[in-house]
Amino acid sequence: MESENDHVRRDRREDELSSVIGALRRRIITPNVSETKLETRGFHDKGPVGRSVLETVGESFLTGLGDAVETASPERTDERLSALATRYRGFAYEGAAMGFALLDGLSLKGGRTQRFLAGPGADHVYMAYVGIGWAMARLPWPLWPDTRRLDPLHRWLVHDGYGFHQAYFHTDKYVHGQARDARAARRTGDGAYALRAADQGIGRALWFVAGTDADQAARLVESFPAGRRSDLYSGLGLAATYAGGADEEELRRLRDLAGEHRWSLAQGSAFAAEARVRAGLVVPHTELGTSVLCGMEAEKAARLSRDLTPEGTGVGTGPARPRYEVWRAALADEFAQREGGGS
Repeated sequence: MESENDHVRRDRREDELSSVIGALRRRIITPNVSETKLETRGFHDKGPVGRSVLETVGESFLTGLGDAVETASPERTDERLSALATRYRGFAYEGAAMGFALLDGLSLKGGRTQRFLAGPGADHVYMAYVGIGWAMARLPWPLWPDTRRLDPLHRWLVHDGYGFHQAYFHTDKYVHGQARDARAARRTGDGAYALRAADQGIGRALWFVAGTDADQAARLVESFPAGRRSDLYSGLGLAATYAGGADEEELRRLRDLAGEHRWSLAQGSAFAAEARVRAGLVVPHTELGTSVLCGMEAEKAARLSRDLTPEGTGVGTGPARPRYEVWRAALADEFAQREGGGS
């Protein structure tokens, strides 16, 4: 019969083995932090402030990814990430979602992603869904999660994350070459709108490629075909508000350069506010972003976003105009009406 001391020693050995395996997973799966450096990526560098913001965003993402694949536990990962700095914590939860989606895809034991979404990741749902899109970009497509089983409103953020990944890591092709990657749209069965959602992610990535430089970011958007610019500016507004890195003058410049697409810029900014308000991660640059791009404080922009969320599933649920797009369009229209004197 096993004695109490034998039981303790066995548990200790199992814990040690689990720690070794977790550390090995982290080392194999998590990219080197050098991959987040602007110099490595070949992104525009406007100076130390923007560089520090974007590189810390990348480091925080890798922290979340690494903790997730090491612990393989949403609860233990949450314990680690909850202590991170408010400004960058959301990016760590994004990375964690990628980690759990990778583990689920690569193992017979799934369910970690759903546990994360239902538990620690619930308040970070926007970032978490984006992180799942990152995992799709790294996994062979037969191992992709079934997007049809995800929340029907937020699942388009998976394609947003997929688009961001492609633009961030394959910048020459998807930014400077303006190519479109239709694989996710086709293989998930989500159809044409998935390409628009991916463009919203590419727009977010442009904030990184431009090094938070408003003029450079706008030039990049304007290099794309006219029909893609609205979605790109939406992503740009989200990144400028959520990640930050630009001062008030630069944000005003970005708003002016967006021209007819400034309401899409505002819509993205409001989504960023809602993501940060929901997670309790509002910081000064969030307020600055919505003040300039939305003309209101972050809490009000977030509340407006929530108030305009389409109810039920009976409207805008077709493949060409899902509820997510109905939501985005309603929010952009609301900002346009407010500037025009509407109610």
